[in-house]
Amino acid sequence: MDLLTLRDQFDKQRVLLSFNGPISHSLIEEIGKAIRNYLNNESAAPSAAMDVFSTYIEMTQNISHYATAMGYDEQRATATVAVARGEQGHYLVSAGNVVEHADGQRLMATVEELGEMDAVELKRRYKQQLRKPREDGSRGAGLGLIDMARKSCQPLQSNLTPLSDQQSFFCITATI
Repeated sequence: MDLLTLRDQFDKQRVLLSFNGPISHSLIEEIGKAIRNYLNNESAAPSAAMDVFSTYIEMTQNISHYATAMGYDEQRATATVAVARGEQGHYLVSAGNVVEHADGQRLMATVEELGEMDAVELKRRYKQQLRKPREDGSRGAGLGLIDMARKSCQPLQSNLTPLSDQQSFFCITATI
C-alpha cells in the first residue's frame, strides 16, 4: 500500500477525515467525536459543526441499520465515509455502502426528487413524513434523508455504481 499517494490524494481533495471498513455503533460514535473535535479546533461556526456532525451520524446510522436489516456479514456491512473541505469553504460529508441494486435505485430517485425541491417544499415534506406512521420493515432513509437535504446548501449528490447483477455501491454527499 502506498500511503504517501493516498495522503496526496486526500490533500488534493481536501479530506479532513476518512474511514473505510466495517461499521459499528461504537465506531460511529468515536468517529463522530473526532469530527466534533476537529471542527471545534478549526473554530467552525457552531451551526455548521452541528450540521456536519448530525449529517455524518444520519448517514452512518442509515448504513448500519441497512446492513443489519439485510443480514450482511462483516465483509459486506462496511462503510466508506469522508468529510472534506470544499473549495468555497463548505464541508462535504460523504458516505457510501453496498446496497441491493433495487434499493439503490429507489434511493437515487428519492435524492433526485429532493434535489428538485426548494427549502419550503423540503420543510413541507419533512412535516408530512414526520406525521406518517413508520412502515413495518422500513429500512429508513425517510426523515433523515429529508433532514440532510434541508441542511445541505446544495442539492444532495448521489451515485450508484453496479458491482454485480444484484448489488451496487451507493454514495451520497451533502454540502454543509
